[in-house]
Amino acid sequence: MPKRKDLKSILIIGSGPIVIGQACEFDYSGSQALRSLREDNIETVLINSNPATIMTDPTMADHVYLKPLTTKSILEILKEHPQIDAVLPTMGGQTALNLCIEADEKGIWEDHNVEIIGVDIDAINITEDREKFRELMLKIGVGMAPQATATSFLKGKEIAQEFGFPLVIRASYTLGGAGASIVYKPEDFDEMLSRGLEISPIHEVMIDKALMGWKEYELELLRDKNDNVVIICTIENMDPMGIHTGDSITVAPAMTLSDRTYQRMRDMAIKMMRSIGDFAGGCNVQFAVSPDEKEDIIAIEINPRVSRSSALASKATGYPIAKIASKLAIGYHLDELDNQITKSTSALFEPTLDYVIVKIPRWNFDKFEGSDRTLGLQMKSVGEVMGIGRSFQEALHKATQSLEIKRNGLGADGKGYKDYDQIIKKLTIPGWDRVFVIYDAIQLGIPLSRIHDITKIDMWFLKQYEELNYLEKEISQYTIASLPKSLLLEAKQKGFADRQIAHMLDCYESEVYKKREELGVNRVYKLVDTCAAEFKAMTPYYYSTFEAEYETADGVKKVENDSIVTDKKKIVVLGSGPNRIGQGIEFDYCCVHGVLAAAECGYETIMINCNPETVSTDFDTADKLYFEPVFWEHIYDIIRHENPEGVIVQLGGQTALKLAEKLDKYGIKIIGTSFKALDLAEDRGSFSKLLEENNIPFPQFGVAESADEALALADKLDFPLLVRPSYVLGGQGMKIVINKEELESHVVDLLRKIPNNKLLLDHYLDGAIEAEADAICDGKDVYIIGIMEHIEPCGIHSGDSNATLPPFNLGEFVLQQIKDHTKKIALALNTVGLINIQFAVKDDMVYIIEANPRASRTVPFIAKAYKEPYVNYATKVMLGEKKIKDFKFNPQLKGFAIKQPVFSFNKFPNVNKNLGPEMKSTGESILFIDSLKDDEFYNLYSRRKMYLSK
Repeated sequence: MPKRKDLKSILIIGSGPIVIGQACEFDYSGSQALRSLREDNIETVLINSNPATIMTDPTMADHVYLKPLTTKSILEILKEHPQIDAVLPTMGGQTALNLCIEADEKGIWEDHNVEIIGVDIDAINITEDREKFRELMLKIGVGMAPQATATSFLKGKEIAQEFGFPLVIRASYTLGGAGASIVYKPEDFDEMLSRGLEISPIHEVMIDKALMGWKEYELELLRDKNDNVVIICTIENMDPMGIHTGDSITVAPAMTLSDRTYQRMRDMAIKMMRSIGDFAGGCNVQFAVSPDEKEDIIAIEINPRVSRSSALASKATGYPIAKIASKLAIGYHLDELDNQITKSTSALFEPTLDYVIVKIPRWNFDKFEGSDRTLGLQMKSVGEVMGIGRSFQEALHKATQSLEIKRNGLGADGKGYKDYDQIIKKLTIPGWDRVFVIYDAIQLGIPLSRIHDITKIDMWFLKQYEELNYLEKEISQYTIASLPKSLLLEAKQKGFADRQIAHMLDCYESEVYKKREELGVNRVYKLVDTCAAEFKAMTPYYYSTFEAEYETADGVKKVENDSIVTDKKKIVVLGSGPNRIGQGIEFDYCCVHGVLAAAECGYETIMINCNPETVSTDFDTADKLYFEPVFWEHIYDIIRHENPEGVIVQLGGQTALKLAEKLDKYGIKIIGTSFKALDLAEDRGSFSKLLEENNIPFPQFGVAESADEALALADKLDFPLLVRPSYVLGGQGMKIVINKEELESHVVDLLRKIPNNKLLLDHYLDGAIEAEADAICDGKDVYIIGIMEHIEPCGIHSGDSNATLPPFNLGEFVLQQIKDHTKKIALALNTVGLINIQFAVKDDMVYIIEANPRASRTVPFIAKAYKEPYVNYATKVMLGEKKIKDFKFNPQLKGFAIKQPVFSFNKFPNVNKNLGPEMKSTGESILFIDSLKDDEFYNLYSRRKMYLSK
């Protein structure tokens, strides 16, 4: 059946601010859905409160409403757009589904004649109500763990008595495992039960007998109105049951399933999807499989919406699940739609992978002091990376190299654990670094059987690790001069970085690179093509690998490379890697706009990034996508292969910026602001000299490289002092200290965590007002795109402050100083592109806190508030295509816009919630108010000092 003719206008509900458990993967699916519907000339209306994302860009939908996700907002939109025919709630995670249910219960959809598409309410209710779901599964003959529902504390206690420990508690109607826990001991049960009942919006929990050590799998399905079902991807969790899938290392395709069990699992998944309701769209099913030869299968849950794993599955297979799910929701059948990558096969064709995907979550425990770092049923990661390789080992290495945690891969970097007791403890209590600790354990000689007994990780994965360790030992017996080509090729095929091989051979990374060149061990690029190369792929989406040479009939030795270099002028945009606190989706927004602007200027655009959740890694955002670690070796090889005009580093946050020095050293052109200027702004000493020369005030400061130097400085500077390291993002390691004891302990701690760092000690301006400005500079002229005043006092990180645009409490005299300082600094730094400057205002004097000549976290917020594409303009300035005077700036904002931080403290109940110079928020929302008399502004302003900590 082709597209329904009666659907002309559709409302899409977004997922709101990014929180742990619901991150930018839903922004990706929502963006895909909007694009998909617009292809069919359907009017799209979007509600989402998140200003940092590409999804809420005015170009994405016909009408974008940056409003709070409430039924009140829904009513306002439906009154303004009576033409809306349907709502698609499956793209915005749990937030969108919960809002859709609430609106349904209030009769809003019925009153306004709006149909729910992509899912039906009964399906949501069945899957969210764990008791109903259990009854349905037993009815259709799908096994479940022994479990029962409790809606009261007393009932929960009775169930525990009946089942015995360990038990699993899961809260109904929550996302990211909120309120879920494994309880091993009776004395912990009461607290966990109360918490689960409290967190569930309907105060209901399901208590299961824990299936500890069982293997966990996920299947991503799509179904059309004709009841055609395709299974897009099978994902295996390397971590066994007991760790939330969002916190698990996952692998696609499944590695350790027998074919017989896989077929049974497929049949069960299809049966489950058909049983929960008659809807067309996406679905995610999770299973547990017993780790014995019987391979019993038990259903864990089913989500009748695009899930967190859908983004991963889309990037893993090249099959855009959300895009196709949107088409199915408006009536198309799978066999009527094209496979988006081959363009010649149908969407009913199930993807086949001839490569391996490994996803590793990215945690930020350092931001939550005192947090429980144990991984369990409640998700704690803030982002993720994905590695693509020809083998599990290569993909695993690429994923670990993408994490940006100062590791070069597994082992071979001198950073592993060597203490037996510590390793055993870390294997027993699953933590964020277990992926590395397994390697350390094997290196120490702990038998695989012992590691398996402790972790319950399948022996197949552990043997893969063991092979890597054997190879490292073998290579370590050689020198760089004597290393044979076969071993070097094997190491590269298994994903070892040049840095790791250099560590094994005790030589420099550059020597390994040179040796590779001499021996012809070079990267080749392969297409992600959805069909194991059976059909020609039309989409340029690549990953790198290493292949042995083969000889053609005429005696020529060669390796196959799918990436054909064109003779067009090219620009590379470096992405921002995994999402984390301090560097979130706002940089993905900037990268996407940078790519689109470069394309408008006639360049072939090349994107390098490793984050599966984002729009920048969509296969049709740039002309070419290299899904690779934002890691020097990978980037350098791509640049040498493609030979671009230059590289844009100022849009990808600190990740891209940190590579500027290497690019400069290797003679690769940095587009826009030069490395010298970027470095000058980071080097606090040189930057302060520049401020002095321009008569711009800044707080008294000094630079220290040891605790002794810091204590000597304290005598000159006066407490309180703000201590901060250089070259960090999100205020990492920043702290206000009020005496010498605190100063010494913090400096010692910082230098242990970040050795050889220059620490900056500022006199902290107590009671100052903080403000910041973003501007575009072309080297001659400066245009300030926005000045924001923070509601919270100076000392709370700008990412954790409520920022008001325009300022509400700064006089003309102060504003003029801000404007003058911004222009002077932008020009003195030879900025070409974007710059963000932060100020402290005290006694009508404006002091400079810092300047960052790059895209900042606030640029998307200003662009949305003023309805102007500032990143597009800035990119054209960087490329030298346009000057400031070529643009007709016309900002439009009635009243004020406030950027409000959103925190995920509920995932860490025992953590100190005080705010300070180190950023802790995971996302943000935008609030528009007409005047300062608004109640919401009054509430924010009255609470401004509540959480200030030192």
